Amino acid sequence: MITFDNTYVQLPSEFFARVDPDKAPAPKLIKLNTALANELGLDAEWLASPDGIAVLSGAAVAIGSEPLAMAYAGHQFGGWSPQLGDGRAHLLGEIVAPDGIRRDIQLKGSGATPFSRNGDGKAALGPVLREYIVSEFMAAAGVPTTRALAAVSTGERVQRETGMPGAVLTRIAQSHVRVGTFQYFFARKQSENLQILADYVIDRHYPEARNSENPTLTMLSAVMERQAKLIAKWMCLGFIHGVMNTDNVQIAGETIDYGPCAFMDGFHPNTVFSSIDQNGRYAWVNQPNIGVWNISRLAEALLPILHGDEDTAVKLAEGAVEGFSDIFNDALNAGIAAKLGINVDSAFMQTTFKVMTDHSCDFTLFFAELTRIAAGGSDDAFVDLFVSQDAAHRWLEAWRVVFDPALLGGMTAANPVFIPRNHRVEEVISSAIAGDFMSFEKLISVLETPFVEQPENSEYERPPTADQVVHQTFCGT
Repeated sequence: MITFDNTYVQLPSEFFARVDPDKAPAPKLIKLNTALANELGLDAEWLASPDGIAVLSGAAVAIGSEPLAMAYAGHQFGGWSPQLGDGRAHLLGEIVAPDGIRRDIQLKGSGATPFSRNGDGKAALGPVLREYIVSEFMAAAGVPTTRALAAVSTGERVQRETGMPGAVLTRIAQSHVRVGTFQYFFARKQSENLQILADYVIDRHYPEARNSENPTLTMLSAVMERQAKLIAKWMCLGFIHGVMNTDNVQIAGETIDYGPCAFMDGFHPNTVFSSIDQNGRYAWVNQPNIGVWNISRLAEALLPILHGDEDTAVKLAEGAVEGFSDIFNDALNAGIAAKLGINVDSAFMQTTFKVMTDHSCDFTLFFAELTRIAAGGSDDAFVDLFVSQDAAHRWLEAWRVVFDPALLGGMTAANPVFIPRNHRVEEVISSAIAGDFMSFEKLISVLETPFVEQPENSEYERPPTADQVVHQTFCGT
């Protein structure tokens, strides 16, 4: 059983629509995250039972669950959408884990809601497995993220480009409140609900703000800081979110909504994978600029409750947003310096990115092989990443001047050996659609310890061959 302790459902009715998930006709457990279940104080044995699987698929509603679809708006690729909301997700309720942190349990792909906008509300198997794999890797890599508790097949087919097996992901998050949730009430000039939402977020996520002179402003600054540091962590892994719309920016500071996300192989700052990002708005290098833009939209939405005087509210909001760049740059510089095993040296780091770009060096292998060199290994595998061996040797010569052996431990902790390479994820999805989940289980197992050398799994380190390269990723809707 699950012991629910629900609070969002106690907010005014404008915040959500009460709606039960669709009843999956023949649910079957694909994967239960037993370690996460134990961490959350949930009964893993019950979750894996027929009754538990029924709840995880939407086929049954658990005692104490009060399913709802959350209302929110958002800017999508810069364009304003006044009403979005959970179009294929159901918040089952909340739990308080043994660590004292309140978390949402949400089903994703569990059927249509009043916010579905003519969609079917379902999820295909591929996107469910992608989110499971990538979100769990991010957690293992130390990146704040929503988590995957379970993946369940529904026994039905959903229509995308072709008919695909249906599935549901059970997602765990500190909450599902987004920038777009605030925008929803701001656009409707519902200042009272805006204040109720701000108070809710402060009490749930930023209680330290309650005693400040201006709790809403303190909350805004704290959200800004978490987002700046989060995006720096993404970039240090070569991660591209792919759809950084304001409805995909979570107020608690976790990575959320893994749609057309991907990790770079060959490095180039303008890398884009998402098939819907035609102009590179969310390219790797653009992510901090979009982060500032998104936080600016949050600040804009908070203006009616930041201060009674509009001009003063604007100045307060601008002051909070201005802090983003410094926090992000400090976090990114510290992160890249750790990956290189050096003290912060902006000029050398810029030179490094230029060399990596010029030679299209594999992002993950560049730093993984460098870590092996720092630990006393050979230069050979690192040099092979370059088009020109002379260029590689020149860069290594310059690196050895600034490298600090005392920072080797930090390098090891900052440079994963394994990532969810795009071609591996696609292989897993193809096999799963054909009914074989062995490669899914194997990849999950490898990624549980991404910083640990696993000689027996060395093939998972390798970049794709020319015919394996993934050029585009796709949204699951």
